[in-house]
Amino acid sequence: MAGFPNLHLRPAELLQRLIRFKTVNPPGDEEECIRYVAGLLGEYGIESQLFAKVPGRPSLVARVKGEGSAPPLLLYGHVDVVPAPDEELWEHPPFSGENAGGYIWGRGALDMKGGVAMMIAALLKAKAEGLRLPGDVILCVVSDEENGGDFGARFMVEEHPEWFAGVRYAIGEFGASSLYLAGRRFYPIMVAEKQICHLEAIIKGKGGHGSMPVRGQAMAKLGALLQALDRKAFPVRLTAATRGMLQAIAAALPGLKGALLKGFFGSSLAEPILTALGPKAGILHAVLRNTVSATVIRGGESTNVIPSEIVVRLDGRILPGCTSADFLAELRTVLGDDLELKITRHDPGVGEADLGLFEVLRSVLRAADPEGFPIPFLLPGVTDGRHFARLGIQTYGFLPMRLPEDFKFSETIHARNERIPIEALEFGTDAIYQVLQRFGEGTARG
Repeated sequence: MAGFPNLHLRPAELLQRLIRFKTVNPPGDEEECIRYVAGLLGEYGIESQLFAKVPGRPSLVARVKGEGSAPPLLLYGHVDVVPAPDEELWEHPPFSGENAGGYIWGRGALDMKGGVAMMIAALLKAKAEGLRLPGDVILCVVSDEENGGDFGARFMVEEHPEWFAGVRYAIGEFGASSLYLAGRRFYPIMVAEKQICHLEAIIKGKGGHGSMPVRGQAMAKLGALLQALDRKAFPVRLTAATRGMLQAIAAALPGLKGALLKGFFGSSLAEPILTALGPKAGILHAVLRNTVSATVIRGGESTNVIPSEIVVRLDGRILPGCTSADFLAELRTVLGDDLELKITRHDPGVGEADLGLFEVLRSVLRAADPEGFPIPFLLPGVTDGRHFARLGIQTYGFLPMRLPEDFKFSETIHARNERIPIEALEFGTDAIYQVLQRFGEGTARG
């Protein structure tokens, strides 16, 4: 392995190399990075194939044979990253992969080249050490997740589903990084995610010359729409994943804090508790309701012309178990009927989570951190998991990271100075390696 000596033992160095490929999406330009991964796998005797919907944006898939006592396990991740504006303001250049202060710095360190490095390093270690895998392990490294996945995971699912035949469970983003609550350390494992529902609200009214003001028309209706979205919330809906999360947290928290959290289990108490907590409720607002955000407004072309039509793009996120019709009905209660609502994209995702592998993941984390509390988690965003769900594959967001308590994960991902602690990267690599040893416990044939 002259080209990549023992890189499976150095996930931080592997991550540095991945970060140095500038795979900003758009446009993506993932090919050089993907081909690097293919070469690395080849050095370890793992054959891979590349498939691309459009030139320059391939995805990679490889299979390592197991003993056949369990269905295949899928490991997948993306190498495209979001832009890194204001590069000159970063402490270390965003595509340098700098090793400084115990961190690897750069765009994608958390989302999700760090996770891809964990998966690859764990799989290469399994290959190098001759680990007896319970079943085949499939690695899929994709393009385009940050812009919808149409050229990556969706393309693979629609055009090359044979690669994923028999897969029941997958490991992907986004979850299992440590979260601190009331002095306890939790590891939220993503078992479900919300559905994307993008819409356009079309507002119409009387137009005219800017010198002759009109009242109550399109611009006024736009103001009312934005005010309504800001002031009104959809009703609380307690999904199975969120109930499991709240029950696990409540059981772990001491005294009054745990008792208060149990109040969410009664629907009559959830609303007043959320209202009382206000901004302190944080992510609970997003995982207990359908949500919608106004993101783009298009209307008017000239300063002296009052527009007769305004289009507002809305980013809707729907809880598992709800339909787009349910969501539209709720949205109408907030916005009324005096506008047209048009769905422009709806990715249904999964229904109820299949928790068959959860106990294995939980026990791996408990062994790695006996003081930690692994819990199920509903992701308010989306991942490529919604595409693989079309093949009946349950994704677990499982990129374990034991982070310092003062590390602000949500403020670092996609942000300036994105970075990952080297110790957290090694922690996650070891945990995924343990899963490769044990996934047959949750997926045995029969």
